Amino acid sequence: MPATVRARMTLLYGGLFAVITLGVLSAVLWMQKRIVNDRVQDVPAHPNPVACDGVPEDMPCPPAAPVAPTPRFEFVEPGAGQGPKKVVGPEQFQDSLVGSQRLVILVAIVVITVLAFAVCWWLTGRLLRPLHSITATARRLSLSTLHERIALDGPQNELKELADTFDAMIDRLEKAVDSQRRFVANASHELRTPLAIQRTAVEVGLADPSPERLAEVRAEMLRNTLRSERLIEGLLVLAQGERGLDARAPVDLEAVVRQVVEDNAAAAERDGIAVAAETRPVTVAGDEVLLTRMAANLVQNAIRHNRPGGDVRVELSEEALVVRNTGPIVPPEKVDELFEPFRRLHADRTGSAEGAGLGLSIVAAIARAHGGDARATANPDGGLSVTVALT
Repeated sequence: MPATVRARMTLLYGGLFAVITLGVLSAVLWMQKRIVNDRVQDVPAHPNPVACDGVPEDMPCPPAAPVAPTPRFEFVEPGAGQGPKKVVGPEQFQDSLVGSQRLVILVAIVVITVLAFAVCWWLTGRLLRPLHSITATARRLSLSTLHERIALDGPQNELKELADTFDAMIDRLEKAVDSQRRFVANASHELRTPLAIQRTAVEVGLADPSPERLAEVRAEMLRNTLRSERLIEGLLVLAQGERGLDARAPVDLEAVVRQVVEDNAAAAERDGIAVAAETRPVTVAGDEVLLTRMAANLVQNAIRHNRPGGDVRVELSEEALVVRNTGPIVPPEKVDELFEPFRRLHADRTGSAEGAGLGLSIVAAIARAHGGDARATANPDGGLSVTVALT
């Protein structure tokens, strides 16, 4: 069974603490031994006693009989009480003192080592407790439990930062899954609607197969077929933009924008909308087909979602491509939703023949594929200002 992080941290830090303690106490024992040895050598010997008892003060004391020299230290055996003392020499006294100190230090090392491992085991358990919460939450995660969060309490440290980062990742994942679910539901609806209309037209037309009725059915089926083609084409372009670029080549963005404005001038004039373009020479590395589609979506959306007699202004600089238009009032809180697939201002899913609600989502996907981003702001007098920044 592999060792856990808690066991490895306990062995590592407890072992380091025990080794350091052993080194320090060994150094202390060596220093004490040196000090005791020096002090023992410096103690003077006791002189031989001289007997002067009973001698008058004005007479000198007689010399004492010579006696054998005695050791300079006296050591009392433990438990000797009032019994005779055992006299030992300096070497024996030093060895006995150092031995007792060594015994005490060895006992202290054992106790400190046991306490070190026990405290390290307890501390690592407390430190790793948030990781257990993160692990348990990660194991419970599935598409049906993306609402769960760790929500770790405590001081702002590395583990709290890890838990908050994990929660932020789950937030992004939950939003991505919700967006995918909406996309699938809306795409299913958009693809099913033309088929339902065609089926109804065929059933009604065959019920009364007159030449006039058949002509109406044919026209209706052609319109729905064209709508399905635009929807499928939009989905393919969106998928290509989300996938990224396979290769990059220099693209004259100014020429692309001016060509798109020229191609849509007739549609704008038919609706009474004035289109003005102010461009500068800009060259970017990317895919010319995708960039043309991005500019076309911006200009066509600005013309389509406008008011009679309104205007569209296209500005291209080295920093960004900006398309502004007049039109209905757009609530600021609804602006970001317009970049989601099949999202429209007044309804999520409609049977509009003019578009499938993929215009701005395609713009954003193509901008991301070129390393840029797309953002929009609501104009105070109505309409939108869409800015695409490319790198």
